[in-house]
This record gives sequence, C-alpha cells and structure tokens, in this order.
Amino acid sequence: MDTANAMGSTGQPGSAPAPVRGGASVGTLGRHLARRLVEIGAKDVFSVPGDFNLTLLDHLIAEPELNLVGCCNELNAGYAADGYARSRGVGACVVTFTVGGLSVLNAIAGAYSENLPVICIVGGPNSNDYGTNRILHHTIGLPDFTQELRCFQAITCSQAVVNNLGDAHELIDTAISTALKESKPVYISISCNLPGIPHPTFARDPVPFFLAPKVSNQLGLEAAVEATADFLNKAVKPVLVGGPNIRVAKAQKAFIELADATGYPIAIMPSGKGLVPEHHPHFIGTYWGAVSSSFCGEIVESADAYVFVGPIFNDYSSVGYSLLIKKEKAIIVQPHRVTVGNGPSLGWVFMADFLSALAKKLRKNTTALENYRRIYVPPGIPVKRAQNEPLRVNVLFKHIQDMLSGDTAVIAETGDSWFNCQKLRLPENCGYEFQMQYGSIGWSVGATLGYAQAAKDKRVIACIGDGSFQVTAQEISTMIRCGQRSIIFLINNGGYTIEVEIHDGPYNVIKNWDYTGLVNAIHNGEGKCWTAKVRSEDELTEAMKAATGEQKDSLCFIEVFVHKDDTSKELLEWGSRVSAANSRPPNPQ
Repeated sequence: MDTANAMGSTGQPGSAPAPVRGGASVGTLGRHLARRLVEIGAKDVFSVPGDFNLTLLDHLIAEPELNLVGCCNELNAGYAADGYARSRGVGACVVTFTVGGLSVLNAIAGAYSENLPVICIVGGPNSNDYGTNRILHHTIGLPDFTQELRCFQAITCSQAVVNNLGDAHELIDTAISTALKESKPVYISISCNLPGIPHPTFARDPVPFFLAPKVSNQLGLEAAVEATADFLNKAVKPVLVGGPNIRVAKAQKAFIELADATGYPIAIMPSGKGLVPEHHPHFIGTYWGAVSSSFCGEIVESADAYVFVGPIFNDYSSVGYSLLIKKEKAIIVQPHRVTVGNGPSLGWVFMADFLSALAKKLRKNTTALENYRRIYVPPGIPVKRAQNEPLRVNVLFKHIQDMLSGDTAVIAETGDSWFNCQKLRLPENCGYEFQMQYGSIGWSVGATLGYAQAAKDKRVIACIGDGSFQVTAQEISTMIRCGQRSIIFLINNGGYTIEVEIHDGPYNVIKNWDYTGLVNAIHNGEGKCWTAKVRSEDELTEAMKAATGEQKDSLCFIEVFVHKDDTSKELLEWGSRVSAANSRPPNPQ
C-alpha cells in the first residue's frame, strides 16, 4: 500500500490514531512495536534517548505493560538487554541513529556470540531523507548514511530498515520472530517520523507469534541415535559433558533425562555453568582441561567415550588448545547436528529430540561415576588466618558460597572472578551467568542491571574486578533508580589481573578509585544504597551480615581490598597456557 495515499497529507509524528471507514480506529507503528515487545516477554526496554528516537520512546512509554529503563550510555543499555535476555529469554534496547547504534554495537556483538535474542531498535532518519543527497547530523558526514546498517549486518541475524509504513508491519514482525527462532540479536531501524502515524496494518493488537516447532529429520534422528547407542554401549567408562549451547537448544530437561537414564557422570564446560543442576547426584564438576575441578578432569580425559552436549571449543575453553580430548572418542551434539567420533555426522537432528531418544537406547553404565567417587577427596578449607591478616580471595569466596541459595543468582565478570565463581557449588535454582565467549570487560555491570530487572524474585550477587568496573561503573545509577537490591563485590586489587597472568606490563596497572565514595556520590541520597569497605575477614562477615539483614532491600556495594597477586591457582595455570597459545610463532611460509 502506498503510505502517502493511506494516511493522506496530514499524518504527523505523534498524532492520535485517526478514524477510518467503518468506525474502527487505526493503530500506529509505535503502539504495535510496544505491544509486540510486551507479548514476547521484553517488558523492560533499556534505552538512551536521542532526537531520532524520541517520538518512538513516547509510544513505548504509553504502553502500560512496558517499562522504559533509561541507561547512562548505549553500551550499558546493550549489556542490560543481554542480561535481561539471559533470564527472560529475550531482551530489547532502544538507541538513536549511528552515534547510539555504533556505541551499542559491542554489546550486541557479545549477545550474538552468546546466542541471546536481543531486539536492538534504533531511531532512524526521517523517511524523506532516504535516497536524497542530504548530509545528516549523527552521521560521518557523507550523503550515504548506511554505515550503521552495514556494521549491524555482521553481528545480527536479521536487519529491518523501516522507512515506509506500507511494509513496516511485515519488516518488524519478521525481524522479531527471526530473533526468537535463531536465538540471535536483530537490528530494527525506524524512521523518526513514522511511529505516531496511523496505518491500517496496525489496526488491531498484534496476533501472537506462532513459531512452528522445529522437527528433526526422522530418518537422520534414528540413524544418529542408532550410531551413538552402538558407540556408547560398547564403551567401558563413558562420561557426559554439558556445554553452553544447551541453552540455545532448550535442551536442559533432555540432558538430565539422559543423565538419569545412563548413570554417566555429569561434567560441565566452564561456559555451561548454570545450565546443568549441580545438586544432581551424578555431577562431578567443571571440565576445563588443566584447570578442571579436582578429579573431574582426570575422569573425563581418561574416559573411553565422552558425549559433549552443546560444546564451544575456543582457545579460552580449551586452555590454549591443550585439552587431552580425542575426536575418535567423542560424540559431539550441537543444536542441529550430531557427530559420532570419526564416523557419521548427521544434520537437522535437534538436540532435545536426540537426547530424549538416546536415553531410551543406552544401557546404564556407572563405571566412570564409581571411579570418581573412589578417588574423590573433599576440597580443603582455607588455612587458618593470622591475627589482623589481610583478606584473601579464597576466604572471600568461601563466604560467598555460604550466601548462595535458590533465591540468588551469580554474575561473574571477565577476569579472576571467572575462576573463583566457577568453583562455587550452585544450589538448586541458583542462577549463574558470565560472558565467556566474548569476554568483554565491564559486561557484568550492565548485565547485572538487566538480569536483576528481569528476575525480581532473585537477589543478584555480582563479582566484579576493579578494572572491569571502571569501564561501565555509571550504571550503578540506574540500579539505584530502579530500586534493585543486588549485592556487588568490587574486588580491588589494583589492576587487570587476568591480563597480568597472560602478559604483564605497566598498562595493566590502573588508577585506584575510592569506589565506595564514587557509589555514594552516584547515590546522592536518592533511593536505597549501602556501601562498605572490607580489608579483613571480620569486616567481610560484618558487611555480609548487614547486606543480608538490615540492608536486604538496598543495593549493597562492598569494596573488597586484596593483594594484587592474590589470584586463584587456576588463573595462574590458565594464563600461562593462553599466553603460550597467543605467542605461537608464525607458521613457516
């Protein structure tokens, strides 16, 4: 339909819905988008206003079931949408054209790497400016202003540039449904003059999406199950290892169904933590090569068959490509494909279907689990502290372990918190998130905001290093404004510790801040926020008691001072191996 003919010459941005033939009212693009976001579960939208998106924001605010969360910058808004999607299954952010879009780009790339459906909405130029030779503000000064779109094409699974009301409905719905089907971010640019203009295609509330379930190729499924069952039923001591792609395949229940049926021990890859219940009687810990949980790595690498479900083998998860895993012993189960050792690889076989069908074909085999229980020795406790001894990191995390319950969730920032949080034993229903594939420092501050906004039934416990916090610190402001009650442990050790262990240099030392002073300044007497500085175990226990007691309804920020060289032993080992991988000489030409 021709837009100009459909609306006449009087439609203006922000105008009220106009009557049409038959007495019905015509809806607007802005209202349709708002209702669609509510319908898919993105009821909190993280935004930064700019002149190209202001009219759109008016329409989002007008939707009673939608809450607009204003962020301090676009990068943090994107990280917040990432954190929200981890809890709710989908997130959304709204920014302005180019200056906002290129700022949020890094967060959207992270969401892409972690398979998170984030709807990134950008307020775009006036529809009349497309196809002209005009130079617009917020651009790089060329008449061609498609730079933003071209950047997003590499890090989203679908892009929609809405500059005509005639096809706006189709473009928006196609993009959003693609994000949900692919579990990846999408980009939607909406011309700034369109959100408030009535159009017949938006005359009714959006019809809920029907996303047709993906059904495995039945012959491929049967062949994959038969080949895998034959392979595993011949094995003496098989093991089961869960990876991060269990989330995108929505296969958590099927994974446990397989574990229950087989009696195999369950390990997780580091990036799979939180996706597999650690209270399960077969759980043996994290498989991370040389930095695995005690006794877990030995059981996995000595197995004669291992089923890796949803793995991502990158240089970080493989500890600098040093895993002692042999392809001929491995069953690799990805969301859409199963590969059996050096044998068949079968596509269009979906993970949940495959695991459920396989569970019915495998014989019970508890040999590896019995071996684990035979060699297992419980972990030691930190050595007794001396009088007035400075706080040690292992003591800090011993106390954090005691805080965890089904009503909490852990957010671990890139750095030594990866390794210390990995060792936490998660109680039933305790959430856990970190960004291992992308590893962008500062991610956790925005992600804590988004996750806490989505999971209001949980208290988020975030472990953040001082270097990472300096990247995105200002979003503490938004947490206070939203009335969140997360507990943030700011680990002050004076630098980029994870970088130090990979390759040290003066650039890894940062300017020290008065972190609690900064947070108090941001608090400024508005909202509920409580801070503490901690230098000893006694001060730590007092701070934790306050945070879980009289300050349980406040945002609690606890600055923990530790020695700059006080790191987990796993980081020391991992850092040296990653350093070796990074410093490999060029191959001979």
